[in-house]
Amino acid sequence: MKYILITGASTGIGYDAARYLIERGYHVFGSVRKQADAERVQAALGERFTPLLFDVTDEAGVKTAVSQIQQTVGSSGLYGLVNNAGIAVPGPLMHLTLDEIRYQLEVNVIGLLSVTKACLPLLGAGKDSPCPPGRIINISSTNGRNAFPFVGPYSASKHALEAITDALRGEMSIYGIKVIGINPGPIQTPIWDKADALDPTPFLGTDYEKAVLYTRDYIVARGRKGLPVEAVSTVIGQALESKRPKTRYPVVRSRLFDWLLPQLLPDRVVDHIVIRALHVKL
Repeated sequence: MKYILITGASTGIGYDAARYLIERGYHVFGSVRKQADAERVQAALGERFTPLLFDVTDEAGVKTAVSQIQQTVGSSGLYGLVNNAGIAVPGPLMHLTLDEIRYQLEVNVIGLLSVTKACLPLLGAGKDSPCPPGRIINISSTNGRNAFPFVGPYSASKHALEAITDALRGEMSIYGIKVIGINPGPIQTPIWDKADALDPTPFLGTDYEKAVLYTRDYIVARGRKGLPVEAVSTVIGQALESKRPKTRYPVVRSRLFDWLLPQLLPDRVVDHIVIRALHVKL
């Protein structure tokens, strides 16, 4: 039996990845934050899914959950860790509180590192580890390569994740552990319903009011027209099973327009396109 841990498995990419991998014979441990979600997902996915109730920002809770995993997997260890849990804190940096920005980084960066470090012994990290080398898959974003107005904290967290993925890939190579980044663009998940319901009140009356409202609607519309969530699950499967996985997998409709061009064009050109598209003006 091959065991996988997926964080943030209650909905969206995490839930569908769990479904996809269970159908292919894996046993999936999935983190959720509410007992009701644990019961719902287990009922839907069956006996090959084991819910773990913890928040990635709760270090003690993470360690307890990993101990539970260890009791089940023993020396088989984890075949893979999929770091999927994350949040997005939207808004102009000028008007976001430092606590809001800290929380963004706490979940998407520190929480991810907390889970990863706790799982490393089960992934075969250590000279005398009885567990075979596993794989670490970090769910980043196209925003991990490009930052846009009003998603600065989220982009910052994903840029940090790109750096962590690169550094960890080199550091884990001595143990044979492969570290892979996946960079989805807009994906059809329930997150867009939450985004549509975001309260714009903190930004009303500011110089950014019109741009924030327009950007929210623009991003939600793009998300709802995004790739099906199964596209990410398929790539996660490839990253787990390929003998020579890529270091990064962009999951986008157009590799040219959604991935390559924003990185190749001069910054000023990209700024001009984005500022006009999002109506960022007084």
